[in-house]
Amino acid sequence: MHKGVLYITSGTALYHYNMTGTLVKKLFEDAGDSYTVFNCAVSPAGDRIYVTNFRQHKLLTLATDETRISTSMDPELQNPRGLHVTPAGQVLVCGNSCNTVIQVDHEGKKKLATLASQKDGLSQPASVCYNTNTHQVIVGLCGNSKITVNDLQ
Repeated sequence: MHKGVLYITSGTALYHYNMTGTLVKKLFEDAGDSYTVFNCAVSPAGDRIYVTNFRQHKLLTLATDETRISTSMDPELQNPRGLHVTPAGQVLVCGNSCNTVIQVDHEGKKKLATLASQKDGLSQPASVCYNTNTHQVIVGLCGNSKITVNDLQ
């Protein structure tokens, strides 16, 4: 949700809903496979929507006017799943199959850092968030009830 707008993924499409649950419009669709529009997150300014394409190992960056800004593929984005945009606009993405959480630039084009990996206890990361008070990356793991809490150096 961003400023009264709900962005919802269906597995193959991204939709814009209002707060009463009414569909406003379909913003993006990739019906070529399942899980091509898996999860989404919105930039603090609301001008960019980041979408994980689980099947094709991609991170898409879309403008709210439906324009595709970029498509990114990185070896550490195998089956990207969860993602989070911090209040400062940092984009964090889980690489589920390669057991990583990476930070990419605001356009979603370039990896800036690996924030956590298997050596930090990651096994199939599924969700991520950043705690601005403690400067920690919190990662939910797939298939169990465990999380990891990682301090940023």
